[in-house]
Amino acid sequence: MRILLVTHYFEPENGAPQRRWAALISRFVAEGHVVEVLAPPPHYPRGHLAWKHREYRPGTLHKSESGATVRRVSYAPHRGDIFTRSLDHAVTAVSTYWRGRRMLARATGPDVVVASAPAMESLLAGRALAKHFDIPLVAEMRDAWPDLVAHTPGLGSPGSLTSALKRRVHTFVTRMQRRADAVVTTTDTFASVLRARGIERVTVIRNGTDARRYRSIEVADSRSESALRALYIGTIGRSQGLESVIAAAARLRALSIPIEVRLVGQGADVGRLRRMNQRLGSPVSIVGQVDGSQVIDHYRWADTTIVSLRDWEPFSWTVPSKLYELLAAGKHVTGLIAGEAAAILSEAGAGDLVAPGDVGGLVALWTDLQRDRSKLLIGSGGRAWVEEHASYDHIAQAYLQLLDSVSSRFGASKRA
Repeated sequence: MRILLVTHYFEPENGAPQRRWAALISRFVAEGHVVEVLAPPPHYPRGHLAWKHREYRPGTLHKSESGATVRRVSYAPHRGDIFTRSLDHAVTAVSTYWRGRRMLARATGPDVVVASAPAMESLLAGRALAKHFDIPLVAEMRDAWPDLVAHTPGLGSPGSLTSALKRRVHTFVTRMQRRADAVVTTTDTFASVLRARGIERVTVIRNGTDARRYRSIEVADSRSESALRALYIGTIGRSQGLESVIAAAARLRALSIPIEVRLVGQGADVGRLRRMNQRLGSPVSIVGQVDGSQVIDHYRWADTTIVSLRDWEPFSWTVPSKLYELLAAGKHVTGLIAGEAAAILSEAGAGDLVAPGDVGGLVALWTDLQRDRSKLLIGSGGRAWVEEHASYDHIAQAYLQLLDSVSSRFGASKRA
């Protein structure tokens, strides 16, 4: 099978969608499938092409480490704000369509197009290419789109131009989902939301992780060191609501509860959180983005790891991909999450839940864990859950079955 992936985020960038597709592609290629990718140069999260990645400038063609043939399309450098990022997405979508048309006109076309969102504009480019070459489209919704963009507070008051634009985005994305030959979601809950809107061909293919990568991390013990070590590692954006973590750490310090908190990563909210942290006397250590080789060392340091989302309704329909990694790491998980993500953490028996944004609840939990370290001993439930439900091997097989089914169904409808 020949598969064309349209995406705004791709290796060698380091992020959840990039890791997801690198893992899937390597398994697809190992089974003899051909994968082609249309993607901009690596410019996440900083918004520009780094000098070390100049070989991936627009117009270049290369082989990815995962085994895909990648054609780099144009992009617009951005500053991280919504306007310049939207412009970047739009430029990439237009370039994807035109470069994709030329590429596919000269070669054996794909059997199926997968358009991965966000970015929303990838759906539009994927739809246009699929329609032009009369091939099926799979729309992959990695987050609860369009509801997240329509729900996000602070992006326009009722009746404003921005508010009207949010409604149009919701309508547009829903239309793209209905027109797709299949829609992939990463959670059961969001799949149910889409089905209730009349989108029938929805398949759940979770995010995942490579559990083998984390086997070298020792399980927690009840060491007698006084300070509780709490780690957040991942995207530091508005969606994570990490001001609750900083506020809790400050309150624990005022109560003389020994705790060390690290926030490791990069994202749109780093600047604001650094300023907040400084105002409160720097109760947490904020570390920039680290290489993959350093991630394991941070996990070894931690007693409890943090997964956090804001208390927004669409987030109850999503599961942060980071949760699967934390379960695989085998450490106690502090979950400031709700909905399906909270249900998974409870089912795995791998940590404790606090309502998103509940600073008092987080202070109480960490005080309890610091005083009774035996509560950090969570056993192997998290790792077992990942192996059964969220291993990349399992996910790749499910994806291939879907793509084969979509391609066969589309071909049969053309012959009818």
